Amino acid sequence: MKRNLIFTRPIFKLTPYLMCLLLISTLCLLIAEMQDVSAEALDPDLVLYFDYEDFEGGTVLEKSGRGYDGEIEGKVTQSDDGKFGKAALFEAGSFLDLDGPNVDPDDIPTEGMSIVAWINVEAISDMAIFNARAADGTWLVHPEARGDGNYRWLNRGPNPNRTIFDIRAGKNVANEWQHYAGTYSRADALAVLYINGKNVGEEAARLDTPIADNWGQGARVGFNIDNKRPFTGLMDELNVWKRGLTEEEVNAIMNDGVDAFLSVEARGKLATTWGKLKASK
Repeated sequence: MKRNLIFTRPIFKLTPYLMCLLLISTLCLLIAEMQDVSAEALDPDLVLYFDYEDFEGGTVLEKSGRGYDGEIEGKVTQSDDGKFGKAALFEAGSFLDLDGPNVDPDDIPTEGMSIVAWINVEAISDMAIFNARAADGTWLVHPEARGDGNYRWLNRGPNPNRTIFDIRAGKNVANEWQHYAGTYSRADALAVLYINGKNVGEEAARLDTPIADNWGQGARVGFNIDNKRPFTGLMDELNVWKRGLTEEEVNAIMNDGVDAFLSVEARGKLATTWGKLKASK
């Protein structure tokens, strides 16, 4: 009987320790799973992120972790007058070339898209914030400040002229920082344009089609592929996502910047994961 007690008691005492190890191991596995899309990507849905804090020669470093640095064509210089730290100053006809044909197909937004940026334009005229064109000639996206006094947000599906939505709304303002955010979710069949965090226009999807799935004819920041609608002025915190951001997310990015938003998002995911672990005990 004493022998049985001797062998039983150590096993009982070790059980909490083993349980703790099991919980820690499970937590680590779940965290690794959340980060599995890319060991370096800041977020699985963040495709492009230019904070304009780092220029190296003729290149602007891209910060999503995917490595799509922008090659400067023309004159794009770093300014100390950014909304968050530094910004990029674009002169007319200048742009960042993103080598669209060589972007990983998995990084091309097709089921949803959001383009977000702080802009401070020099004049009220047609200016492209970002542009991409598919191999079949489709102009798949137009986030713009417009010469007719408003802003534009558009996505198209494959084959030319298959417009999913085309929103023109808000009041274009020059020589002041304005926050632009266009969002689209195919699952929700809804596109929304936010200016300074407020919904200024929305449209239900006209077609149930994915966004064109390649940037075969190029992708640029600050100038259309056909060398029209040059962006002139300051740009900061440009971020492109392959999902439709919520209004809450748009405002969080606008107020605190992408880095702070991602930090809060990561803490929220960790808290949710830990809560599920505790509930499953």
